[in-house]
Amino acid sequence: MSGRRSAHALIAAALLLPLAACGSDGDAGAKTGKPAEAGGSFPYTVDNCGVRTTYQKAPERAVTMNQHVTEIMLELGLEKSLVGTAFLDDEVLPRYKKTYDAVPVLAEEYPSKEKLLAADPDFVYGGYASAFDPKDGRTRDELKKSGIDSRLNIEYCAEGRTTLDDVYREVDEIGRTFGVGDRAEKWVAKARATVAATEKGLKGREPRPVFVYDSGDKTAQTAGGAGIGNELITRAGGRNVFADVDKAFGDATWEQVVARAPEIVVILDYGATTVEQKKKRLLDDPALRDVPAVKNKKFAVLPLSDAVLGVRAPDAIAKLASQFDR
Repeated sequence: MSGRRSAHALIAAALLLPLAACGSDGDAGAKTGKPAEAGGSFPYTVDNCGVRTTYQKAPERAVTMNQHVTEIMLELGLEKSLVGTAFLDDEVLPRYKKTYDAVPVLAEEYPSKEKLLAADPDFVYGGYASAFDPKDGRTRDELKKSGIDSRLNIEYCAEGRTTLDDVYREVDEIGRTFGVGDRAEKWVAKARATVAATEKGLKGREPRPVFVYDSGDKTAQTAGGAGIGNELITRAGGRNVFADVDKAFGDATWEQVVARAPEIVVILDYGATTVEQKKKRLLDDPALRDVPAVKNKKFAVLPLSDAVLGVRAPDAIAKLASQFDR
C-alpha cells in the first residue's frame, strides 16, 4: 500500500517494543514531588510506554514521525519547535496546511537514522511503534544514546482498550512537555464539549452493528477492540462487530463478516486504493450480497488520520454519527 505501512507491520513492530504501562498511575505522569502547572513547569517527569523522562526545559528541535502526532503538535501551536516531520497517511487538515508546509519534510515515509540525526533533533515523537523500528536503528534506546528524547503515541502501548481519556492524556502530556499545558487544557475542554454535544443527540438510539473495512482481499483488515477506532464507533452510536479482536487493527475472515451481519461498513480512506474501489470490492463479492450493509449500500467513510489517536477524534465521532444516521 503506497504511502502507508500495513496494520500488520504496525502490530508486529509494536510487539518488538516494551509494553510496560504508559504511566500506569493514570495521572499526567509527573512524579517530581511538585506537579507540573498549566502553561509549563520544569522539571517535568513523564512515564511514556515504559520510558521515564525528566525534562529540564521544553524540547526545541522536535521531529514528528506519523501524521497524527504532527497534527497534535500543530494544534498546540508548536510548529516553531519542529525541525522536521515525516510520513503522511492522507492530507493534513486545511487549518494546518500553512504551518505544516513551513516544516521540513525529512522523508515521504520514515527517514533513515542518518537522515533523522542530520536534522539534529532533541526530541522524536512517533505515532506508531514502527517509528522506532529496531531494524532501522531508530529505537528509543538508540536515540537516547545520541542525546535525543522520544515519545510514542500511547495507543501503541496502552493496556486494555484505548479510550478518549487516552486522547486527552496524550494532548495533555505533550502540552506539558513543551511548556504549553494551558493550551492543552483548553483543547481538552473544547474536545469534551464537542463529544458531549454529539452524545446528547444520540440518546435513546439503539447501537447499530458496524464493520470497519481498512483493506484486504483474501481476508479483511479491520479495526479491533483495542484501538481508538473502537471507541469512536461506540461514541458515535455504533457497535464494532469485531470488538473482540484484541488489537487496534487485525484480520477477519469474510465468513466472520457475513456471520456478524453489520448494518454499516466504515471504509477507511487512505493510500492508493480509493474509497470507490473498496466499495466495488465489497459490492461485487457474491459472498457478501446478503450482508445488510452491503445489500443496502450503507457505507460511511473516514480518513485514516481520523481513526487513530490524535486531535481529530472528537470531530471524527460527530462525523461518524452523522453518517450512521443517514
